[in-house]
Amino acid sequence: MADLSTNVAGIKSPNPFWLASAPPTNSGYQVQRAFEAGWGGAVWKTLGDPILNVTSRFAAVSFNGQRVAGFNNIELITDRPLEVNLKEIYETKKKFPNHAVVASLMVEPKQEKWHEIVKRVEEVGVDGLELNFGCPHGMAERGMGSASGQVPELVEKQTYWVKEAAQTPVIVKLTPNITDITSTAEAAVRGGADAVSMINTINSLAGVDLDSWNTIPHVGGKGAHGGYCGPAVKPIALNMVADCARHPNINVPISGIGGISDWKNAVEFMLMGASGVQVCTAAMHHGFRIVEDMIEGLNNYLDGKGIASLSEIIGAAVPKYSEWGNLDLNYKIVAKINNDVCINCNKCHIACEDTSHQCIDMLKDGSGNSYLEVREEDCVGCNLCSIVCPVDGAIDMIEIESEHPPMSWNERQAAFTSNQSYNPDPVK
Repeated sequence: MADLSTNVAGIKSPNPFWLASAPPTNSGYQVQRAFEAGWGGAVWKTLGDPILNVTSRFAAVSFNGQRVAGFNNIELITDRPLEVNLKEIYETKKKFPNHAVVASLMVEPKQEKWHEIVKRVEEVGVDGLELNFGCPHGMAERGMGSASGQVPELVEKQTYWVKEAAQTPVIVKLTPNITDITSTAEAAVRGGADAVSMINTINSLAGVDLDSWNTIPHVGGKGAHGGYCGPAVKPIALNMVADCARHPNINVPISGIGGISDWKNAVEFMLMGASGVQVCTAAMHHGFRIVEDMIEGLNNYLDGKGIASLSEIIGAAVPKYSEWGNLDLNYKIVAKINNDVCINCNKCHIACEDTSHQCIDMLKDGSGNSYLEVREEDCVGCNLCSIVCPVDGAIDMIEIESEHPPMSWNERQAAFTSNQSYNPDPVK
């Protein structure tokens, strides 16, 4: 079996699967149950000044029969006293010395506040700290969470304050509610962060009840924006992880978060640069035991590829992720319909005819039987037909050998500009 152990900026764990800072890590009882189930680490639910939470707190978005395709919450940081949490952290780390116990922290943007909580938390033996600069609701309205995390200068300054006092590795958790997450990731690195984690939840409103007109969820008839997570946010999170992983100035480990529901999702995040992953919604949906399938699936995947250590796949796909302007304009694929597998539902024809490039013909053979055929000369290889097809193997996307060498948009523009310099009055 492959070596699944991880080292995220000096924080070691037996496997890459950590529970994210959230309701599943609200107490020592829960974290210890999680470790017994097989989780490699846990980021304790965010500690700070005692606050009050509201009810109700959660909502979910279901889609096409799938429960909890997306998850929304308006819950704040822990409402349990700091002393109680510190006692349970100490007991948990003592009982599970080889598992990663990371404390998530959030206080007012004041140097003395950060110094105080860092010292108190490190005294109970945590392996690292995660600074919550991402919570988009409740705490943001108080000047913390994403209110700080959206301002690079505040991210840098507060990270620096924490590093002044910290003896353990510092992870900065970033908000996705920003135009360019690399700007705040860079700021965290400038402040001395040992790692970054992403993404925190996305500003959202789960829905509106069509009978009462109340928001979902609501608190006595009033609602507020919440944080969105779950499978629906995975593509957004994966892009942000990849953007930071390929950025030359963000040269610290990344802890990937956002819609990770199984081992395949975890591998995607690690291929795109994450040194480990954090999970929340999937555990809330299915319970702690899901980690067993995650560990088994990851082991089988690595063994099947002959990979001895998890470290071999981290960032392996990052060089393949680039900007649109670098893509080969002469690369071509076309759709091919396998009529021995096709069930003649005609979904591909409808999709292509109505919303794409009208290149799938409905024909009849010599016996009068209907079949579908792609006109390759008109197919642009958009993938839509294969996406809407309900039958695996009925449509393949086939690579066509190009008559021309690779040429990107950037190369085309550079060549055009060069030609212009020699021909000041080109034919238009």
